[in-house]
Amino acid sequence: MITADQALARLKSGNERFKNNMLDLSASACGARRDEIVQRQEPFAIILGCSDSRVPAEIVFDQGLGDLFVIRVAGNIVAPSLLGSVEFSAVTHGARLVVVLGHTQCGAIQATVNELKKPSDNQSPNLQSIVSRIKPSVHTLLEAGLHSDEESLIKLATRANIRASVAHLRYGSQVLEELVANDGLQVVGAEYNLETSVVDFFDHHDNIITTIEH
Repeated sequence: MITADQALARLKSGNERFKNNMLDLSASACGARRDEIVQRQEPFAIILGCSDSRVPAEIVFDQGLGDLFVIRVAGNIVAPSLLGSVEFSAVTHGARLVVVLGHTQCGAIQATVNELKKPSDNQSPNLQSIVSRIKPSVHTLLEAGLHSDEESLIKLATRANIRASVAHLRYGSQVLEELVANDGLQVVGAEYNLETSVVDFFDHHDNIITTIEH
């Protein structure tokens, strides 16, 4: 089993290759690799990322078939089915690293900011369910007086939302909480920068993830 630190190092190296235009997916997508994973999968990391088409985790981290267990949803939020998906891979596949991957210029964050500044009367209830999970992170920043500086608001809200999802994964599941306490599971926040192609990992230091309270 790959440890969380080893998995994190592997993701960082892959993102470095991606940033430097040195992608090499051929080995991990060849016929032999496809045959190898027919009967079983052993992803070394779980990625809960945003659905944004510009942030495909396998490419951003230069990984191939069977390497990552990827869950994507607008705004990289945590809902019951998404939490269950993380639990499934952590228990079934033994992955010991979970990365909540947000990104700059996130449409779900912008939609939430717009909704808080000017509530809509006819928003889809399905979209509203996503916005409602992001709202607490944005609302706190608005209360701090960032109404007029929307650029800063979006940047800070993106990180706050990532941290909220990290906290939800760590403390919203008995299964994951026990794996963190007893079996080496780590949950890490990360932000992909669309302008630089760099993934910035945060809330990770000496194998300890900073506790983020809701």
